[in-house]
Amino acid sequence: MKFDFFSERSKPLIGVDISSGSVKMVELTQGSKGAYHLQGYAVAAMSKDAVVDGNIVGLDLVVDAVKRAWKLLSTREKRVALALPATAVITKKVIMQGGMREEDMEFQVESEANQYIPFPLDEVNIDFQVIGPAPGNPDEVEVLIAASRKEKIEDRVAAAEGAGLKVAVVDVESYATEAAFLLAATELPKSGKGQTVMVVDVGNVMTNVYVFHDGQLVHSREQAFGGYQLTLEIQRRFGVSTEEAEIAKRNGGLPDSYESEVLQPFVESLTQEVMRSLQFFTNSTQYNKVEHILLAGGCASIPGLASLVQEKTQANTVIANPFSRMTVNSRLKQQQVIADAPALMIACGLAMRRFD
Repeated sequence: MKFDFFSERSKPLIGVDISSGSVKMVELTQGSKGAYHLQGYAVAAMSKDAVVDGNIVGLDLVVDAVKRAWKLLSTREKRVALALPATAVITKKVIMQGGMREEDMEFQVESEANQYIPFPLDEVNIDFQVIGPAPGNPDEVEVLIAASRKEKIEDRVAAAEGAGLKVAVVDVESYATEAAFLLAATELPKSGKGQTVMVVDVGNVMTNVYVFHDGQLVHSREQAFGGYQLTLEIQRRFGVSTEEAEIAKRNGGLPDSYESEVLQPFVESLTQEVMRSLQFFTNSTQYNKVEHILLAGGCASIPGLASLVQEKTQANTVIANPFSRMTVNSRLKQQQVIADAPALMIACGLAMRRFD
């Protein structure tokens, strides 16, 4: 019934982000003074048909990508932390009596879960974590409950195990992003404390938006927009295959007209999506302003995107880099780490689970 959304880990652990279009891995270690060290990372591309709407539909394709990423990582470590999309997980905060034994709390968690999970309990995995004292009552505690359909978890576990890896933790993408955000926010004034910060994570087919106030997640949503739209436009405009378009998008070599006729319109469309997210957030919540925007995902480093978003939103806009204060393995190229960092937020947050 119970599984490791929250349980603490201290043994070595690789963060594995299985997303639409790629598998990303991050391995962190910790120095004597407690600072993180980026030991290594790897990205393995895969067909966008392998993962659709957060669901693994081509298991063999995903297993192959996990194998390739692990080989690129050049590590002996096989213990991994995975994440489920937030849409696959039901979470709820409840208030319980303080000082309860764990088995009594488990029984009460199941009773609570019965009320809000729309599936039979034998079809789901549940975990819980005590957050702290309940607001206004020191005799009670606030408890976060997380539940997901077993099949959603089993698919991701099968992808890792099929590649010869051992799953130690199953997390939630939004929690992993939150952990990595706290690292990336160190680049903001006052590390974002007391301020409202929007993280825009542009994936292959979906853009996930998370808003943090004073370091706490207060809002999230997803939009059907991503870097694959740029790939399709390159394919259509220049008559190349999807694979060739993906390679050209990353490595260059396209005609001179590419920037003005294809890339710039995409950057403008992406900026419009950010503006819509910002407007939706301020119109639907108690917050009327966002001070900073962190751009994450594979498209974050597109030249000119950050400056255009800043100009249009009037919010300080920076490219997310959770590794900015870390020491980096000497075999990694610093410039390449900076370029790849925005796409590694979830994998980095998962790798941090080792140090919980």
